Amino acid sequence: MSGITPQEIKQEFLKSKMGIAGIVILTILVATSIIAMIAIPVETFQEWNNPGSWILYPKVAIPIWVNMFMIEKIPEHKILENPNIQTISQEEISLTSHQFGLNFDYDYFPNDFIYVFSSEYTGSPLLKMSVIRPDGLKLELLSTSLPHSNSKTIHSERIFSTDEAIKKNLSLQSEKFQFSLNRLSSEDIVFSKAHANEPLKGNYIFSVDLYGVNFENQIHESKLIIGGKAFGIMGTDELRRDLAVGLLWGTPLALFIGIVVSITSVVMGLLYGVYAGFKGKKTDEAMMRFNDVIYALPALPFLIILSVTISNSIFLMIGFLMIFGWVGIAKVARSMSLQIKTRGYVDAANMMGQKDSKIIFKHILPQLLPYAFASIAISVPAAITTEAGLSFLGLGDPSFPTWGQILHDANIFGAAARGLWWWIMPPGIMIAITGLAFVFIGNALDAIVNPKLKR
Repeated sequence: MSGITPQEIKQEFLKSKMGIAGIVILTILVATSIIAMIAIPVETFQEWNNPGSWILYPKVAIPIWVNMFMIEKIPEHKILENPNIQTISQEEISLTSHQFGLNFDYDYFPNDFIYVFSSEYTGSPLLKMSVIRPDGLKLELLSTSLPHSNSKTIHSERIFSTDEAIKKNLSLQSEKFQFSLNRLSSEDIVFSKAHANEPLKGNYIFSVDLYGVNFENQIHESKLIIGGKAFGIMGTDELRRDLAVGLLWGTPLALFIGIVVSITSVVMGLLYGVYAGFKGKKTDEAMMRFNDVIYALPALPFLIILSVTISNSIFLMIGFLMIFGWVGIAKVARSMSLQIKTRGYVDAANMMGQKDSKIIFKHILPQLLPYAFASIAISVPAAITTEAGLSFLGLGDPSFPTWGQILHDANIFGAAARGLWWWIMPPGIMIAITGLAFVFIGNALDAIVNPKLKR
């Protein structure tokens, strides 16, 4: 074992196609984790289980790239947040106009449309909403006064396409269409051809005008949501959450859980096993019997009981995984320590009066490092899958969007029976890919280390 040098390990590892593949996959996962932590605000991660944070997103929408494989295009859910703003003042009348451009190129009607705004005003300004369609037809959608206020106030509101006032205004313009508007929803009318109730493709311009007598009247927040059945690169779930956010944040969480648990478990096991093997006699016997007791405990049932009775905190779960993860490493480390301590240089160190701790850290542990690296790599998938399994059973920490928690939510809402494959397959694939990366690396290291250890 003393003949294994870091340079030799590196040279042998680079000859392994499996090891290189593992490193490439791991690099991609690490890059994804960094991008997730930089690009996605921490507030989004913290609001994962807050329904109010996802209210503007669609429910169980498929990924938008699915449209590439479909003959008839499904309408995408769009959140338009950057309107073209115009402010006009004539004598005592002021006008603030927000215009949203939309390119509608789908073969089905949208689910709905919602206008979300926050305005600052005094008095009782008039809010008007209209749309100019691709065929040049202009439809008046809404004309309403905001609640009166003698002092400056901020008013927030959501105007839905299901609003009775919008339906009534459209029915009053029925002469512009060559078919009956009865029993049709507002979005089916707005996005319909004039001569037939079929989707009209092209560019739409939605205008929101705020009229007032006070020049200080303003619209601060202004969003137009066109409801669709497709959204984002990974779709949404039953709670309207963007699954791409959960999958991306799940990557650093999975790597953190796997790496922390595996490193800690291997270090604990190495120190425990090496010390037991080096001391021998009664110390070795007592330590190994304790190891056997922990080894005999069924880890998963105990983890389930501990999660139910104590806490389902993800950090406490990591601690439990460490407790049950070191025992196997300790047995192997002990057997290696028994072999190494019979070597001449260890006897010489003892004769020179070196302390036991110095002999262990200077002469024994360094020779076990190649085995330790291989063990760490192989232990990571076990920690990740164990956490995913506990989360899938509903015993994980619901405040963290781990892949196991996403699968748990999918199971709760019957995603498999409903055919919501985009809710099930991506987290499962991510767990498999992450585990595969470390298995490739671990097997490559093991193939290098084991022949040396047998000599």
